[in-house]
Amino acid sequence: MNIEEIRTYCLQKKSVEESFPFDAETLVFKVAGKMFALMALEKGDGVNLKCDPERALELRDRYEGVLPGYHMSKVHWNTVKINSDVPDALFFELIDHSYELVVQKLPKKIQKTLE
Repeated sequence: MNIEEIRTYCLQKKSVEESFPFDAETLVFKVAGKMFALMALEKGDGVNLKCDPERALELRDRYEGVLPGYHMSKVHWNTVKINSDVPDALFFELIDHSYELVVQKLPKKIQKTLE
């Protein structure tokens, strides 16, 4: 798996936009203006993804490639390392999970446009 595959997967989701709001190296994916994934392009070794707090802890215990979110809330974000012991299928599932957590917090009117 590589950054371009992750980027393509994120952009296939409804109403997703990419930008560089922090610096020229941190690619951020947002749905309805809210972040759900961040990647440091220069480093290129992991993605920050939002995660349910209990699941975040379980994943960190189970996989060496899942760490507390780098420069993020350690409760709600994980850094998932690319090409680690995290299976690709789970990696994509965690992107979906992050996207869905963000969508669930959006106003109902906006949520309906994403269905």
